[in-house]
Amino acid sequence: MWDPAVYRRFGDQRSRPFLDLVARIGARAPRAVVDLGCGPGELTRTLAERWPGARVTGLDSSPEMIAKAAAAPGPVAYRLGDIADWRPGPDTDVVVSNAALQWVPGHREMLTRWAAELPAGAWLALQVPGNFAAASHRLLRATAERHGAAHVLRESPVDDPAGYAAPLVDAGAEVDAWETTYLHLLPVGDPDHPVLRWLEGTALRPVRAVLDAGAWAAFRAELAGRLAEAYPERHGRVAFPFRRIFVVARTATA
Repeated sequence: MWDPAVYRRFGDQRSRPFLDLVARIGARAPRAVVDLGCGPGELTRTLAERWPGARVTGLDSSPEMIAKAAAAPGPVAYRLGDIADWRPGPDTDVVVSNAALQWVPGHREMLTRWAAELPAGAWLALQVPGNFAAASHRLLRATAERHGAAHVLRESPVDDPAGYAAPLVDAGAEVDAWETTYLHLLPVGDPDHPVLRWLEGTALRPVRAVLDAGAWAAFRAELAGRLAEAYPERHGRVAFPFRRIFVVARTATA
């Protein structure tokens, strides 16, 4: 289960990669815009503001996220659905997926298929986290191993920029691919370590799902101690580097 309130912790830091991604999309008057993995919908609504003449749709597999998104007013249609089952329509001129495809097995092949199915001159933009080798995830995997939950975690479900760019170029698209490491200076103030609170919104969900209340409390306490050592407080902040992978592709126009 996704919890919109937990996910929206550190909302400014989570939204910045989306805005940096969308800024590289050159579409002027798209007919239909789709946000795959739209979450609680705030960022999807910025797409409607940028392209007011477009039909904007947000898709997410979480009923909780879709309920939260649909409760807010605005010219966006939200649908419950699996990204793996989605196919572009003949007027889908912009596809955005921000921090979602890492959850979808086989998403590299899906991108190639979408590039072939999208209209000529359509834009495909994605961002995925690239921090699976960071201390936060190494400690997460090690702690999960000690608590019998490592089987639900993924070692490295994403590619690097070149790995994403190559098949899209082969499909005839123009590609802009890059990576950025954001340094999030997370405030200290909550009883929990801020990196633990960050991870609870995303990476810890599979572990929480397979542990009972007692095992989860023990796992969480151990991980919190390890994270506090790896990410120490300094002047009321914790420095949390976060690498992200970006790809913006435009399908062939002729």
